Amino acid sequence: MAQQLWLLRHGDAEPHEARHDADRRLTAKGEKQARMAGVALARLGLEFAAIYTSPRVRARDTANLAAEALKADPLVHQPLSAGFDSDEARALLAAAGDGARVLVVGHEPDFSQTVHDLTGARIDLKKGGIAGVRVDGTAAELIDLLRPKEVEEIVE
Repeated sequence: MAQQLWLLRHGDAEPHEARHDADRRLTAKGEKQARMAGVALARLGLEFAAIYTSPRVRARDTANLAAEALKADPLVHQPLSAGFDSDEARALLAAAGDGARVLVVGHEPDFSQTVHDLTGARIDLKKGGIAGVRVDGTAAELIDLLRPKEVEEIVE
């Protein structure tokens, strides 16, 4: 049975020079993007078997804020910090079971590359953007790509 991998890129964050990269926090805009992403996913009727997040502060905060609307608790998953790839995505889906949906919260360029490796699609996942991929065995297809503006339209 087909599974779904949903990828949420962290919201807008402090500039690189503000602090060590792993400790960069969300801006007010990023917090709003994170909350709206969670509400949009909930309004689309999506329920997740698991939500995984990068341990980096901006991603972890995005996951926590988005998860409020999804009534779930994100789990920190170290590979989402850097180097997340299609093999890691398939491993998370395998652990979730048949027909499951999994949400991962993390970073570029890993997410766009993972979508490409799974589906062949080339995307540019914006901060606060969401991509959905249906995975059925070795086949996969991009089923949704929501830029922050489109996320906002779902919420309003």
